[in-house]
Amino acid sequence: MVPKDFSGMNTASHLRPVSVVASARSSDDRQQLSDLIGLIYDAAIDPSLWECAIERAAYFVGGTGAALICKDVGARHAAMPHNFGFQGPPVALFEPIYPAAEPLFLGDIEQPIAITDLIPFEELTQTEIYRQWAQPQGFVDFISAVLDRTTISAAIFGVFRHQRNGIVDDRARRQMRLIAPHIRRAVLIGRMFEFKAAEVATFVDTLNGLSAGMYLVDAEGRLIHANAAGSAILAASDILSSVGGRLVACETRVQRTLRDVFAAAGQGDAALGVRGIAVPLIGKNGERYVAHALPLTSGARRRAGIVHVAAAALFVRRAALVASSTSQVIGETFKLTPTELRVLLAIVEVGGIPEVATAFGVADTTVRSHVNRLFEKTGVTRQADLVKLVAGYTTPLAG
Repeated sequence: MVPKDFSGMNTASHLRPVSVVASARSSDDRQQLSDLIGLIYDAAIDPSLWECAIERAAYFVGGTGAALICKDVGARHAAMPHNFGFQGPPVALFEPIYPAAEPLFLGDIEQPIAITDLIPFEELTQTEIYRQWAQPQGFVDFISAVLDRTTISAAIFGVFRHQRNGIVDDRARRQMRLIAPHIRRAVLIGRMFEFKAAEVATFVDTLNGLSAGMYLVDAEGRLIHANAAGSAILAASDILSSVGGRLVACETRVQRTLRDVFAAAGQGDAALGVRGIAVPLIGKNGERYVAHALPLTSGARRRAGIVHVAAAALFVRRAALVASSTSQVIGETFKLTPTELRVLLAIVEVGGIPEVATAFGVADTTVRSHVNRLFEKTGVTRQADLVKLVAGYTTPLAG
């Protein structure tokens, strides 16, 4: 026979609803924690969600305000990049209790610590920061956990307890232990994204500062990135264009060369070398350009073990007279006479033998004689190879 209580209710049947309610509450808590953790990691990717995540975390721990707080070692003030539910205390009020509050930033990683663990509540109520700042907002305690600490700074997540929440208790500590590891990881992930964004921004700004057109392409010629000068060249569609997301040369001959270079770069072909390959280009109006393809998957770049989407970088610039210092290097390397060097540079800037002869006001045969001597001294057999030779010395990537 099942015993009955004073109300006449069956004891067993009376206990079942209590168990069901407890189970439902436990299930709700787990779901609340799961949803909160998801929001915290979303905030790592989208910083605009941090305030919402912190608000939810404050309520989960049992408080009405919360913040991510960063402080340099030795500093008597802190920065709060994300916060909810309170007005920050003035530095002048915080400084007097700084020595007592400093352990908040020196505790064990992810382990909860309350301000009343460090300062008795009665003593805390006598401070100016409590009288002028905490009491008007109804705060009676603060629980926090260290998220990150270096030799120069520390970061914590903290929750402010209101009068209706009471002094930090075991439940608040337990709830803080549940979420502190996730907030810590989210902060570190967010910091990684910030660093990466800064690196990318610096990288893009640097490339846009180049006067030469610059393109990053994969092994199939798909365009990954173009700097400002490169985009202008594509917009003109004179020597290069973007077709179906691929970088395409307007000249069929040049396109075949670039296609082979990009494919070889994707395979880490050592034949390309670290200096790459120079390719002469001629615009529709006869203007001459030089394209220099640099493999990104050979030498130290491959040994680094990093998987690069880009197989090659292509730099494109107008063919122009080389700077005097570079001209001197070319002349000394191949033992060119001043006239031969002048003819070589003119071929790069002006064009073929007839154009150079016209520019110099001499006969074609005179220029041809100089070109033949250039062939002998440099070891090349075509004028296009002379352009490549000069481009190899003038590229900013040549070491």
